[in-house]
Amino acid sequence: MNSNSGHSSTVLTDASEARGKNYSTSSLDNYADLLQVKKKELNPTLYSFIDEWMGIPHRMGGATKRGVDCSGFVNILYLKVYKENLPRSSRDMDGAIKSKRNSQLKEGDLVFFSFGGRNVDHVGVYLHNNKFVHVSTKKGVIISDLKDSWYAKYFTNAGTPKS
Repeated sequence: MNSNSGHSSTVLTDASEARGKNYSTSSLDNYADLLQVKKKELNPTLYSFIDEWMGIPHRMGGATKRGVDCSGFVNILYLKVYKENLPRSSRDMDGAIKSKRNSQLKEGDLVFFSFGGRNVDHVGVYLHNNKFVHVSTKKGVIISDLKDSWYAKYFTNAGTPKS
């Protein structure tokens, strides 16, 4: 890929315990290391999809590799990886899940945040060990940690989409 596409061949993360680590290639081994799980616990289709989108910039209302917003990214991910359609907005997605406690979350569950007030306005996809993939307005598609103070402060809900 060309260097101005926004796409990165590295695993982008702002998770606090990953700082200083270099994930120079985006392989299942690196995801397993970052997420602190065995490689066989990972869904290769999911991480291949994440690889394709890693670093794609945020664009409000976007749903392409030129720019994508959080709900657009989650919609495309769910369609490609799980063959499921979800509502378009993060708020509507939040209304279409079976809520779970954090300790019950599994790879592929949705995590919701409210950065702007009372209503849900951000969504990501849970991976493992409190990590989730989402679209950061500053860094694009990235893996973050629910326990890091910024995300913990605004976290509102999580769960599995109702089929």
